[in-house]
Amino acid sequence: MGIAILGGILDSLNSSSDPSTSADETPERLPSKFNACVRTPASAKRIDKELGKYQGNLHVYENDNLKPTQEADVIMIGCKPYMVGDVLKAEGMKEAVAGKVLISICAGVNGEQIHDILYGNETPENRATIVRAMPNTAAAVRESMTVVATSTPPLPKQTSSLITWMFTRIGRVTYLPPSNMDACTALCGSGPAFAALILESLGAGAIAMGVPRDDAYMMAAQTMRGATGLVLQGNEHPAVLRDKVTTPGGCTIGGLLVLEEGKVRGTVARAVREATVVASQLGQGKQGVNGTRF
Repeated sequence: MGIAILGGILDSLNSSSDPSTSADETPERLPSKFNACVRTPASAKRIDKELGKYQGNLHVYENDNLKPTQEADVIMIGCKPYMVGDVLKAEGMKEAVAGKVLISICAGVNGEQIHDILYGNETPENRATIVRAMPNTAAAVRESMTVVATSTPPLPKQTSSLITWMFTRIGRVTYLPPSNMDACTALCGSGPAFAALILESLGAGAIAMGVPRDDAYMMAAQTMRGATGLVLQGNEHPAVLRDKVTTPGGCTIGGLLVLEEGKVRGTVARAVREATVVASQLGQGKQGVNGTRF
């Protein structure tokens, strides 16, 4: 995820034109230097392979979070939820993030938890501005759906403008209350996996009827892409799109009734609800959640 976000930002900064952002939406100050923190040589090698052409703007640090954090104005933390405490409680980290913008893309970890990790019961004047954001894996193809938690009081305009600019480099952005973030993690974070399962099922049905495998999956993927494009660009409710395709006595209504008999709509909705609960549990530092829930 970090590579995808960095790649989108660096591509944008190095592009002569950026049609996705108007002049009014561009922050007054854009980032110019980037530090990437990794734990293993393999991760460093991967960054070099995928983003090496931006070496002049990008510096990779292995097993050293403090120095690059001290040098930065905006910090993004992306790791497993249970690792957040260890990262932020490291010696000198509280001082390194003081007065800066700290963006978390860690699933299930809310702003209050990060505040408690850094400050406990303290309320220092020069504390970090904590922002919670949830992008998804489609950032790799610049089609992420990123949800940013609103803040109380609201973020300064320049800060919110920069955050919006950063995440629109990799797709769409919306702001919602913190109470919605676990559900958004389930919908946007886990959603690509759910969609992939449905896509695979569509392809499998065609394969069973004799369509070549590669063609079946390509057609299923393009069909889903086209359907989502109609919803996004036409601003139509999915049910309206469904009804437009469904003619009396046709093949579509026959297939839809099979899906309804199989409770597909309720099952998919339940998957999102379950993922929401699991995300909230993971954010509390619990592990093995799926093994203990029924």
